Amino acid sequence: MAEAARHQDVLITELSSIVGADYVLTDAASCRFYTQDIYKQGIPAFAVVQPLNTEELAAVIATTIKAGHAIVPRGGGMSYTGACLPAEPGSIQVDMRRMNRVLEINREDMYVKVECGCTWHELHKALDGSGLRTPFWGPLSGIKASIGGSLSQNGIFWGSGQFGSAADSVISLDVVLADGRMISTGSDAQLNGSPFFRYYGPDLTGLFTCDSGALGFKAVATLRLIPELPVRRFLSFDFDSYKTMLPAMSEISRRGIVMECFAFDPYLQAQRMQRESLAKDVKAFAGVLAASGSISGAIKDGARLALSGRRFMKDVAYSAHIMIEDRTEAGAGAAVQEVRAIAKRHEGKEIKDSIPKILRANPFTPLNNIVGPQGERWVPVHTLVPHSKAVATTAAVKKVFAENAAEIEKYEIGVGFLFATIATNGFVVEPVFFWPDEMMDLHRDTIEPSILKKLPGFEKNAAAREMVEKIRQELIDLFCELGGIHLQIAKSYNYREGIKPDNWKLIQSIKQLVDPDKRINPKSLGLD
Repeated sequence: MAEAARHQDVLITELSSIVGADYVLTDAASCRFYTQDIYKQGIPAFAVVQPLNTEELAAVIATTIKAGHAIVPRGGGMSYTGACLPAEPGSIQVDMRRMNRVLEINREDMYVKVECGCTWHELHKALDGSGLRTPFWGPLSGIKASIGGSLSQNGIFWGSGQFGSAADSVISLDVVLADGRMISTGSDAQLNGSPFFRYYGPDLTGLFTCDSGALGFKAVATLRLIPELPVRRFLSFDFDSYKTMLPAMSEISRRGIVMECFAFDPYLQAQRMQRESLAKDVKAFAGVLAASGSISGAIKDGARLALSGRRFMKDVAYSAHIMIEDRTEAGAGAAVQEVRAIAKRHEGKEIKDSIPKILRANPFTPLNNIVGPQGERWVPVHTLVPHSKAVATTAAVKKVFAENAAEIEKYEIGVGFLFATIATNGFVVEPVFFWPDEMMDLHRDTIEPSILKKLPGFEKNAAAREMVEKIRQELIDLFCELGGIHLQIAKSYNYREGIKPDNWKLIQSIKQLVDPDKRINPKSLGLD
């Protein structure tokens, strides 16, 4: 025991000499907090280390692994699949948030280079006014979600309807391996090159995206830039059934004419209407005014929102929301007419466009929706399927809910759906759960204090939590049977069980090459 304590003291001393004693946290509160995501508490870390740059990160990784400890990356902690949760005692947690600099905005070669602890909100602010953006420019949690975390977990939302997921926008990565070596990918791997193009030989950039932090630590990412599209239009529709709405969304997606396309079922829609406060509406309204292209447009938008309030969603069943961006008024107008025609063919009724308009005007708001309207716990589970399977997958999920109806009622579990399209060929079906249970430290730290103090909250409810986990696992197994895949795999989804054997052997071989002692984020992707 004494020898183990001396070993640990030596490691803490070595890590402190690399990053400074103030950036090696060993107190119980920190070691607990940094090993939470929005769903679970992991095994508390032995220590939390906060490097400032790539050099410090490389030294921390090499030192930790040489000492025999597991090491786990953490970005904003906004995952719900255990990516940043240690799987074994004695792990070192690396908090990447000090590595948050935007290193280069290259307008000539159209890329931006950024440290991977930077949030999407910080990058958005850095590019503001430049007339440029990345094709995918962040998840809804982008005020806290890091760029490295989103590339590891392959985030979606802003820009996804046209340009795909986070991984589709990255050109090059600087990745630190288990022994402290750093490799660069894409054209930056050329001896005299720069990071302007993704493909130079085998796609090593792709290898280190979507890995849930299992293969190496992303230190710096280079993302493609595109011109901002100045003309924006918004549409919302009411559908009586998901059986008419989802085919409409698929047809819109296949046309490649919208920037975002997402939808709510009646339950999730009602939750959203409940948990948004009047003060939040006023703040969002100010954002709409700021985002309007003209004074007359601002007055028109303001009048519509002020008059409609929340009443416009009162009798809506399934609601689909569309965001269109284009270079010209004519192009945007043509897209609007095309979307309207598609929705009409699928029995959609046009309603006020307040939801997409407010959302686009305020893309990275505080994450008060990380819990339900009364402080209920919240967690999603998702699958990505082709358009041809969207309706059948939703029906299969509803069947699982029906089979568990008695337990869902007993434990007061609320269930709903979020739907979204990705580029022209992907459909996200995301069941969500709300249940009465106590909040964790991460929830209390994330929610704005003014909102937190108004939430009634709940006592610990292990029985309800266990039932949610049981039903979620049934859905995860179902998605595997249906051929669905997942964006953030981490330690939750059936990756190992659902991948073809020869593919799994290749993944294992890559892991052995880059992390032979298997000390980087053990259990992520199902790797030992």
